[in-house]
Amino acid sequence: MIETYYAGCYWLARPEPVEACAQRLEEFLRQMEPLEPTWNRWHEAAATFEKARQRQVSVNVATLTKLLSKKSNRFRDWSSFPLWAGENEEETSGINGNCGSASSRMASVCVLNALSTGQVAERVLTAPVLTGVVRAMALAWEPEVGIATSHAYREQIKVGQFSEPGSFVGWVMYFADFRGPVPPLPAPVQVEHLENRGTLITLTPEKFTVSNPAHVALAADVQARLQDAGLLRPLRPWGT
Repeated sequence: MIETYYAGCYWLARPEPVEACAQRLEEFLRQMEPLEPTWNRWHEAAATFEKARQRQVSVNVATLTKLLSKKSNRFRDWSSFPLWAGENEEETSGINGNCGSASSRMASVCVLNALSTGQVAERVLTAPVLTGVVRAMALAWEPEVGIATSHAYREQIKVGQFSEPGSFVGWVMYFADFRGPVPPLPAPVQVEHLENRGTLITLTPEKFTVSNPAHVALAADVQARLQDAGLLRPLRPWGT
């Protein structure tokens, strides 16, 4: 089985104007640039790959504000940002998300859908890069929670109380400070506190996979510890 991976961050009820969302998106894309060579050029979608390659998006607040203000990217009080990067059609990375909503029910998000095979995937699907991605999400978007993990692991544990963002663990995790302190965690888990933001947790420096029983056992151990500490719970409105 070939595992596919994603990274995402999530928050509720933080109304922001389009310009503020554009500033956050610019900061996020800037912080992504050094993590992977193909992430220095982002494009809008189009009918074909070649047409989409011609729709490169300049990473600055003015251009991103126009992008987020497009009628096709606006819905009620939030703006969406579907973008992709890559040198060929077989190896592309996609970013999707929405920002600016006051809703306390539908989360604002930023999600990176990474590759599963190929040279780009070999570079990206490592602990340093995915930790860097979640760190960039935490610094730019100020989410309540963030995660990077495989879809297979998410589906394996996504039952009952572990079905909502923030309620289950993954390869890399982020928890905003207001969710509470992170308890001591076993080796080889790495913990990094981001000042005035929250805490990054990386389960293992190896590539996390559901086919490795040791990884699954470590995740279950960390799940139990974070659950006991009260960190694993559904999202709540910003600042509450």
